[in-house]
Amino acid sequence: MPTYAYACKDCGHAFDIVQSFHEASLTQCPQCEGRLRKKFGNVGVTFKGSGFYRTDSRSSSSASESSSSSSSSSSETSAAAPAAGSSS
Repeated sequence: MPTYAYACKDCGHAFDIVQSFHEASLTQCPQCEGRLRKKFGNVGVTFKGSGFYRTDSRSSSSASESSSSSSSSSSETSAAAPAAGSSS
């Protein structure tokens, strides 16, 4: 069950409570019976795996530029191979 943090708008009393998802949110402060608000904090995120790289989020135009440069170098290599074979 999740733990929720509450703070009173009137007296400033802050506390944590374990509640089910199906339970209604608390509305009254247990000390002064003032109005409560839920506090939302940062969510802990853990990235697991081999890693994340700058190239993972590149646009498609950057990806096409890199693929066209690699295909042109491979076509130069294949063009040079038949020429070497025909002179033998």
